[in-house]
Amino acid sequence: MYDDDTLYKAFTGVDYAFVNTNGFAIGEKNEIYWGIRMFEIARSCNLSHFQYASLAYSSKLGGFDPKFRSGHLDGKGKVADFISAQSTTPMKWSVLTSCMYLETLTELLAPNPSPEDPDVMVFSAPVGKGQPPLIHLPDLGRYARWIFDHPERSNGLNLTIATENVGWEYLAKTFQEVTGKKAVFKDITLDELFASKAFPFPDGKVGHSVSPGDPTLQTYRQNFSGFWNTWKADLLKVDYALLDEILPSRVKTLGEWMKLTGYTGEKIPVLKDYQDHAKKRAQGFKERGIEK
Repeated sequence: MYDDDTLYKAFTGVDYAFVNTNGFAIGEKNEIYWGIRMFEIARSCNLSHFQYASLAYSSKLGGFDPKFRSGHLDGKGKVADFISAQSTTPMKWSVLTSCMYLETLTELLAPNPSPEDPDVMVFSAPVGKGQPPLIHLPDLGRYARWIFDHPERSNGLNLTIATENVGWEYLAKTFQEVTGKKAVFKDITLDELFASKAFPFPDGKVGHSVSPGDPTLQTYRQNFSGFWNTWKADLLKVDYALLDEILPSRVKTLGEWMKLTGYTGEKIPVLKDYQDHAKKRAQGFKERGIEK
């Protein structure tokens, strides 16, 4: 998808485009370039409506304090700012700004049994008293469809979506109420996060992308430090009254989501790239005759 000729072919004869680039694969600099380029090519191919999947521009929200810089957030946020400066005619445009998925509470954000008492589930995160917004994935898709179905309202709109702002103490309490299982919140430091098995990413001087030698790239540690600092500081604001108007049947609370999905805290894969990485890693162990 990161190729001019391919994009011209993909956008020719198309009325609508939902564009979601993978910043982890290509890095912030390439994500900015290709996000803008995709908009330009779509416009030249006479699309009716271009929808861009964005995330919070964390650096901008934090007054460009370096502690809030997160490449995989900022890259999309910068493209969203570019799109927001463009005319809404003849090609309509909309931005869908999302956040962490509630479904990652079964994967990256899943609780673990307490070492002292296995009957107690521990939700750990370097979030302090922050209450980051989280979104139910099926609702994310419904907001995207609403944008295409209601161009009279969505044209020129940067729609920030979420299910609810969730503090981790509230998370543990709601889990107890819904499941009947004991749970606690453990506020950890960034150092503790990166030293834990719950953090599946490599770290070091090499940045994340297909061009690891690029000096503009952050390491995983730098990227996710800015990511968690953003949520800890409650930088992203959500207009829930607007969301209720747009999608009255949306899931509105964490507890409602837990009941709807039968959430138990069990670890269930969500993100395809993590699953692919796990399979590749297991195959490598097998080929080397290592039991893992």
